[in-house]
Amino acid sequence: MRVTDFAFELPESLIAHYPMPERSSCRLLSLDGPTGALTHGTFTDILDKLNPGDLLVFNNTRVIPARLFGRKASGGKIEVLVERMLDDKRILAHIRASKAPKPGAELLLGDDESIKATMLARHGALFEVEFNDERPVLEILNGIGHMPLPPYIDRPDEDADRELYQTVYGTRPGAVAAPTAGLHFDEPLLDKLRAKGVEMAFVTLHVGAGTFQPVRVDSIEEHTMH
Repeated sequence: MRVTDFAFELPESLIAHYPMPERSSCRLLSLDGPTGALTHGTFTDILDKLNPGDLLVFNNTRVIPARLFGRKASGGKIEVLVERMLDDKRILAHIRASKAPKPGAELLLGDDESIKATMLARHGALFEVEFNDERPVLEILNGIGHMPLPPYIDRPDEDADRELYQTVYGTRPGAVAAPTAGLHFDEPLLDKLRAKGVEMAFVTLHVGAGTFQPVRVDSIEEHTMH
C-alpha cells in the first residue's frame, strides 16, 4: 500500500488544541459492518452500541512530563524527550541538539538548569542518561518536565495539560503519549457502562515517543513504527 492512498486534506482549523469541557461530548463516527452505513453522533452513543457481557479493554498507562529543556555543560541548547525510564536514576531518551552529546557529557536540565545529568551511552537513535540527583527519576520529571503534546497541537504545554492529557483511569506512569482513544471516557460514562453490564479489563502499555514519528517512506510496509 502506498502512503498516498491515505492522503486527504485536513484544515488546520479543524484540529482541536484543547479538549472538550466534557470529555464524552465529543463526536463519534460509527460504521455498521454489514451495511457499511455511517452514523454521526456523540461519544455517549457508545452506551447504546455495547451490550451486557461485552468487554472493553483499557490501557491504564499515565503520561509523564517527559519533555525536558536545558543545555550541555559545554554549551549548546538541548531538548530531551524521554522514551522510557530504565530505573530510578536512568532514562532512555531522544536528544535534540545542534551537536549530539558524547558519552560522559554533563547536561544541565530544567528551565533553571538546576538538574545535572550525565549522558552514559548511545544506543542507535536513543541516549542513555543518568540523573545526578538523590530523587527518583519520576519525581524529577514531575518537577521540571513538560507534557509532551503531539506535534499537531501547535501551542506550548500548560499546567492544566498534566490532567487534561490523561485518561481518567490512567494509574501507571510511564507513557510519553496518551492512549488517545480513551481520552473521551469520563467517570459518569464509565459508571453507566458498568451499570449496563459491560465488563472492563485493564492492561498497561506505555506509549513511547515512536508514536510521534512521521511516515517517511512511500510504501506502508517499509515503515517501522517502533
